Amino acid sequence: MKAVKGNKEYTIDETQKKQYQDAGFDIMGDGEVIAYGRGKTVPYDDHMKAVKEIERLREMIAELREAGKETEPPSEPEKETVKKAGAKKAGE
Repeated sequence: MKAVKGNKEYTIDETQKKQYQDAGFDIMGDGEVIAYGRGKTVPYDDHMKAVKEIERLREMIAELREAGKETEPPSEPEKETVKKAGAKKAGE
């Protein structure tokens, strides 16, 4: 298994895993992250971008739900008119 942080990479065993994780190293095994290092933070700008994107997506969902409520299926008489008009063959 490996401990990775920035451009540092160390080969470690199971007994060293917690020590390196506490120091902020990600623990990798078979190319997959087994455990993330402690003490990581997200830059404020990245956080605010994510918050704004979430708000935008929530607004889009609300708009789509409202649009779905406005478009109701046609009433029964309209369905029959559509069926009759569609039943004619070309050239009739």
